[in-house]
Amino acid sequence: MYSDFDRSPAYSTAKGAMFCGDSIELLAKLPDNSISLVMTSPPFALLRKKEYGNEDQHEYVDWLAKFAALVFQKLKPDGSFVLDLGGAYQKGVPTRSLYNFRILLKFCDEIGFYLAEDFYWYNPSKLPSPIEWVNKRKMRAKDSVNTVWWFSKTEWPKSDVTKVLTEYSPRMKKLLEAPDEFYTPAKRPSGHDISTGFSKDNGGAIPSNLLQIPNSESNGFYLSGCKMLGIKGHPARFPAKLPEFFIKMLTEQGDLVVDIFGGSNTTGFVAEGLDRKWLSIELDINYVAASVLRFMSCNHDDDIKKIYEDILNKKHVSIDKLDSQKITINTKKTRKKSPSLNNQTASIF
Repeated sequence: MYSDFDRSPAYSTAKGAMFCGDSIELLAKLPDNSISLVMTSPPFALLRKKEYGNEDQHEYVDWLAKFAALVFQKLKPDGSFVLDLGGAYQKGVPTRSLYNFRILLKFCDEIGFYLAEDFYWYNPSKLPSPIEWVNKRKMRAKDSVNTVWWFSKTEWPKSDVTKVLTEYSPRMKKLLEAPDEFYTPAKRPSGHDISTGFSKDNGGAIPSNLLQIPNSESNGFYLSGCKMLGIKGHPARFPAKLPEFFIKMLTEQGDLVVDIFGGSNTTGFVAEGLDRKWLSIELDINYVAASVLRFMSCNHDDDIKKIYEDILNKKHVSIDKLDSQKITINTKKTRKKSPSLNNQTASIF
């Protein structure tokens, strides 16, 4: 099915594969209507160039739309495209850029996506920024919220919010224990009909579209592994709980989840743990090689260094088993139209 791929993955697991390359090129080779979810966070349209390769604000919308048009083609009819976008300011003035809203309109008006729902990721641990307007001149509040657009290919994407229920509040728990003490079934002035069903325990509360998730990982194996190797971790990682929320809500076990801006491969790592098939694509080989650390939880420094160096040297790494006792790997040089790609990854898709 994937004989047109011209490279082996940088590394693969039982459920997924990480590729180094241009996602426009590689995504085009996947069958149409084959992906259940594309979950990604592209390089943001910031004023200053970042080491992970962001585009200028004025060119950003058209640049990202090229990827979106291809995503639309590859999604299943009930598939979703979830896009995490950070905010930005206009150059030299304390007014906000509208680029993330222009993306929303362009994707829906010109490509054909539907906006299934708008989400907002609140990161309470985010440092105050931008420095000029927040820290120095004290003219603006710190920017702590990202827009997360949930696009769908049709008006009826696959979704089940019961898979992401949140814990009931203390007051709701008391109500469930003794409903007669807290409310009387009746129609409220607001028009809401509060019936006896209001006291039913559904296993948790329906989440809101404001996702409060701190991005403050400091002791995970990815960062400790980067430190051990003497390399920089990816500077723009989103927390695992963000893709976890959408993967749980929008896909089922065995569905294919894709990240077209793989970075440190948080999406692939989470999808693996949730028993989804996954595919991540990242252009920078250094970030690709470092991302394999997410799948390791042992202290065999020599093995870790070998895996990292093999990926940098474009040898495919097959992660057969990872645990605290042993790492078993197979490596081979990447070759054009490699039959090993079909044998090792066909089951993933």
